[in-house]
Amino acid sequence: MARYGYFAFDAYGTLFDVHSAASKYAAEIGPNWERLSQVWRAKHLEYTWIWAGTGRHTTFWQLAGDSLDFAIASVGGVPTGVRDKLMAAYRTLDAYPEVAGVLGQLKARGAKLAILTNGDPDMIADAVRSARLDGVFDHLITVHEAGIFKPHRQVYDLVAGHFGVALRDVSFQSSNRWDVTAGKVAGMRAVWVNRSGAPAEYPDTPPDLVVRDLAPLAVEG
Repeated sequence: MARYGYFAFDAYGTLFDVHSAASKYAAEIGPNWERLSQVWRAKHLEYTWIWAGTGRHTTFWQLAGDSLDFAIASVGGVPTGVRDKLMAAYRTLDAYPEVAGVLGQLKARGAKLAILTNGDPDMIADAVRSARLDGVFDHLITVHEAGIFKPHRQVYDLVAGHFGVALRDVSFQSSNRWDVTAGKVAGMRAVWVNRSGAPAEYPDTPPDLVVRDLAPLAVEG
């Protein structure tokens, strides 16, 4: 497979572990902490799709709070103060173990790197800083430039503008299979980072590469 020189990465779930916030406070949440985290993530994504599908836009932070409130209600509540702790932790999510090393190897090879995210500019800046990835990315691209959430086509077109190349020259990595489909339809090489070992989806738009984590990118590019 050809070695690419331009890489765009989804952030939440691909570079940053969205469940690390709830994991940090598992003892305070109680035995339903994993369920809360799963519902929080699923509802957060659903809310972005509804806003995009109805042609409206808001902040990712607002939807993080709205979806957390739903998740908390779904597990019967959490102790006082835990909601605020979870929201704060969402701004400083843990990066997956291989992320820094792989990005560093790609950067050393001369590759140009970008994040393409639903997150707000301040949220993604906090996440990058807390993960000690400052200076790694050439571009931090957020959906606010397009005024609509993924998977709207305008979001993916932002990548070409920032890199100054055709989308076919960009490799796009995401752990979200629907996001991979959108990137492929837009014209990028699409890499599914299938961290959970999920079954195949969307047979009409197969990924160009399926990996369990980012490590193979350092080899194949």
